[in-house]
Order: sequence, then C-alpha cells, then structure tokens
Amino acid sequence: MKDFWKILKRYAAPYKGYLGGSVVLNVLSAVFNVFSFSLLIPILQILFNINEMQYEFMAWNTPDASLKDIAINNLYWFVTEAMAKWGPARVLLLLCLSLSFFTAIKTACYFGASAVMVPIRTGIVKDLRMELYSKILGLPLGYFTQERKGDIIARMSGDVQEVETSITSVLDMLIKNPILIVLYVGTLIVISWQLTVFVLVFAPIMMWLMGLIGRKLKRQSTEAQMLWSDTMSQVEETLGGLRVIKAFLAEKKMAARFERVTGAMKDKSSRVATRQVLAHPVSEFLGTVMIAIVLWFGGTLILGERSVIDAPTFIFYMVILYSVIQPIKELAKAAYGIPKGLASMERIDAILQAENTIEESANPEPLPAFEQGIEFRNVSFHYPDGREVLHGINLKIPKGKTVAIVGASGSGKSTLVDLIPRFYDVSEGSIYIDGKDVRSVSLRDLRGLIGNVNQDPILFNDTIYNNIAFGVSNADSQSVRAAAQVANALEFIEEKEEGFDTNIGDRGVKLSGGQRQRLSIARAILKNPPILILDEATASLDTESERSVQDALDKLMSSRTTIAIAHRLSTVKGADEIVVIDEGRIVERGRHEELLALDGYYKKLYDMQSL
Repeated sequence: MKDFWKILKRYAAPYKGYLGGSVVLNVLSAVFNVFSFSLLIPILQILFNINEMQYEFMAWNTPDASLKDIAINNLYWFVTEAMAKWGPARVLLLLCLSLSFFTAIKTACYFGASAVMVPIRTGIVKDLRMELYSKILGLPLGYFTQERKGDIIARMSGDVQEVETSITSVLDMLIKNPILIVLYVGTLIVISWQLTVFVLVFAPIMMWLMGLIGRKLKRQSTEAQMLWSDTMSQVEETLGGLRVIKAFLAEKKMAARFERVTGAMKDKSSRVATRQVLAHPVSEFLGTVMIAIVLWFGGTLILGERSVIDAPTFIFYMVILYSVIQPIKELAKAAYGIPKGLASMERIDAILQAENTIEESANPEPLPAFEQGIEFRNVSFHYPDGREVLHGINLKIPKGKTVAIVGASGSGKSTLVDLIPRFYDVSEGSIYIDGKDVRSVSLRDLRGLIGNVNQDPILFNDTIYNNIAFGVSNADSQSVRAAAQVANALEFIEEKEEGFDTNIGDRGVKLSGGQRQRLSIARAILKNPPILILDEATASLDTESERSVQDALDKLMSSRTTIAIAHRLSTVKGADEIVVIDEGRIVERGRHEELLALDGYYKKLYDMQSL
C-alpha cells in the first residue's frame, strides 16, 4: 500500500478539492444512513407492541444520565405521545415517510460523493498518459533502438488502462469505505459495547484470511502484462511485415507464434482473474459467518435474565453490523485490484524514470542564425554496449557548401549526421556550429536551423496540407502552396479530388514513393532551414521519380549548407566535397574527379556501381 499512496501523492494533488468534497459527502451519507436505520426501532415497537414502558420527557442536562440514554428516552417519549394523540397507524406512516426522506438524502449524498470522484479518476489517467507521452517525445533516439515499439505501445495502452481500472477506480471505495466503517463501528459501540468488542475480536481474523488470497497477485499481474507486451510487439511486427509474410507463405508460422504468446497470456491472466473473483465469495462467506456468530452471541444476551439490549435495538444493531460488512468487502476487493495496478505502474515507471542522456545546458548560449560553418573535432561515438561506430572524425563544412558522405552500408554515415542535431551525443570530441559546441546551445535553437529529408519519408496520417506545414507554426495556405510547387508536388496534389485536404493515410500509404518524398521535401522547403541534411533521399525511387525528386532537391539545396548521405554516387558528382567513410573512419576526401584520380576506395565503389 505504500507504493499506492506514493502514486496518489504524485497524481492526485491537483484534485484535492474534489477529494475534500467526496469526504464531506461520504460522511453525510453515512450519518443519514444511521439516522434512517435508527427509525427501525420505533417502527418495530409499534408493529409488534413489544414495549409497554411509560416514558417521560428528560431534560437534556439531566445529571447522572448519558446523552445516549436521554436521546433514546426522549425519542420513545415523542413516539408514545404521538401515538396517543394521532394513533399508531398515523405515527407509523410518519416514521416510514421519515425513513424514506433520510434514505433519499443519503442516496443523494452517496451519488454526489461518487460523481465528484469522476474528474479525479479521468484526470489522473489523462495526466498519466500525457506524462508518458511527453517522456516518450523527450527520450533520445538511442532509447528506442533498445526497446520494442510494441512493448512501449502496450505500456501506453494496456498498462495505463490497468492503472485506471485497478487504482483510480478504487479511489471512491478507499475514501468512502473507511468513513462508513468508522461511523458504523462507532454506532455499534454506542448501541452495545459488549457486542462490539466481541465483533472486533473476529474482524481482524476475517481480514487476515482475505489477505492470504492476494499475496501473489502483483507478481502474476506483472508477468501477465509482460506477455501482453509480447503480444502487442508481434502485432506491430506483423502489420509492418505483411508483405514479407505473404510473400514467403509464412502465415501459419506467424499464427503459431502468436498462438504461443496469447496462450501463455491466457493462462497467466486466468490465474490472476481467478484470484480476483475469489475475493467476493470469500468475503461473503466470512461475513455471513461473522453475522451468524453475532446472532448467536446477541441472542444469548437477549434470552438471558440480565439482557443488556432489547430485541428491537438488537435488530437495529444487526442492520448496522451488516452495513459494515459491505464496505469491508469492498475494501478487500480493492486490495486485490490494487496489486494489479501497481504491477502496471512499475512498467510505466520504467519509461518515466528512464534517463535522458541528451541533457540541455542550464544556461544555453544563443544560436539565432547560422553564419560560418559546422566543424567536427576528433569526434568518436559508440553505443552503450561499447560497439564503436565512429572514430577520430575531423571535418569542416563551410556555410553554403554541399558535402556528400559516402561509404558502404554500416560504415557510420547516418550516425555521423545524426550527431549534428543531437539525436545522439558524441562519446568523445565535440561538434561546433559557428564556434559554439552544440551541447552548449538549446535544442530548440539547434534543431530550428536544420531540415531533414530521409530515405524513408516520415509522414503522418493527416492531410497533405498539415504534413507540409508540420514543422511551421501558423503557416498560411499561400506559403504551403509555394513550397509544394518548388518541390514539384503541386501537380499531383491538384489532381487529387480534395487537393491539399486529402488524407494520405498511415505513413502516406495512399501516395507513391516519389510523391511521399516530394511532400517531405516541401515540408523542408516551408521550414526554410539554413542547414539541410539529406539521408539517401532518392535511394529507394525509380528513375522517373528520382528525376522529379532530384530536381526538387536541387532547388532546395541551391541556397543552403547541405550534408548529403548518398548511396548512388552519380547524385553527388557536383558536391563541393565528398567524404568517404569506411568502418567509422574518414579514409578519403575531395571532389569527384580528384577521388577517381586517387584510384582508391571511392574509385572501387564507383566502378562497382557503374558495372
């Protein structure tokens, strides 16, 4: 429970006002409930005529008399006086109407107490989702190379949903039930402390027995949620690889793989659910056993010669006692649900508490514009597992120049350019823009100077207009149209029935590869960055699409500092400098003709592509 209260402290603080309102309304609900049940005593007296004692009004400050005795005496006196004046039938009707009135107030307070908890429950879940989503946006790219997307999606969906179901949904019970238990137990003590002492001896035993069931629930819930993550990961892999699955006739193989994971999750979830559903029958049985024991003990007191309680009061006592059983059962039910939520919260916290290795400077230097150039000074980079990708890179990229990065797959080209916008941080050395270490300026200033066009265009399930205007706030339609025109995208956009308002589907699936790439170029044109990074922007296109895209790229590159990763060497012949990388090191550099004349590694790559 200590972890549970920590979660509440983290997320319930903004909703203290709602919590206070719930407490007040629950107290009123319990008080009116006791008042309504107390009317059973005179009702039973009238119905069965079992008390023929004569009562006289007692002053409220009568010495040697407790407030309880005075209140009971005066209530009975009022009832007997009313019966003598109006008759038993009318008094009975009055008492029944009073019972209905107090019950109506009680239920209204109960509804109000539950209603004010709704904003807390929904608000906590919304805050949790936003915190998780913001954390995901803020984590460096390196974090996601070590985690499965399906697992992250499972924590964002299934685990947050479990927290909502198992933790926020029991907040109402955790506020209401202790209040009810305290007030009801206090009422029982006032009615008969002897009986209540007897009851309190058995209550801890019952709670201990119910607690035995839930001890393994948290561990089993954690295992079940891990299997849920495996399931979501396989779904995500299947959706991304359907073309390959069908091409290799692997449907049965994938189905069998999915069956193994879902089968294991079913078995684990069944054990968790069985323990949960066991809570109600066990608490029901133990509560009935307690009622039976109290009935026996209280009956012997009434039947004895020196009874401490009369029959109508005993019935009222039993009604209140039975009312205590329900909140105890609900607390037990909450105790079984909370461990499931805590298990999910641990998985969510694994993301929320993940270290962000890309730290911003506390007092960042201003970087309002790009004036001079980019410089790599003895830069090395390795992944957390120690695998080295780049070693001893020294490179200067003057403003306005185009530098091409070429080399075999896996040589470190993409990693090199990813270090500039700080998608990763260098392991050794430094990168400077206009003489300022990129780690000393704000990420917003740094990335605001850079535009990216990737080999695989990253588009969103939105309209063409919103995809082009994605990186610019308050972009006007004229600017978006102009950017599309420069990117050679206006013609195919206008051919669409809905034009710029056409939804392009998930990752732009409704467009061809060349059309997707031209939209990503239009997005970069609209942002108008002084530094442009091209990561094999034409590598996956056919010849016709490549021509259109290359023409758009030439327009984009004309007035910018460009760093182009190239697979097709024919596309970088005109670069101001070509940097050849092999196994994380710069092995050659120069213009196209100079590198061919060297007859080295670049010449080898060029000859292979020519063949």
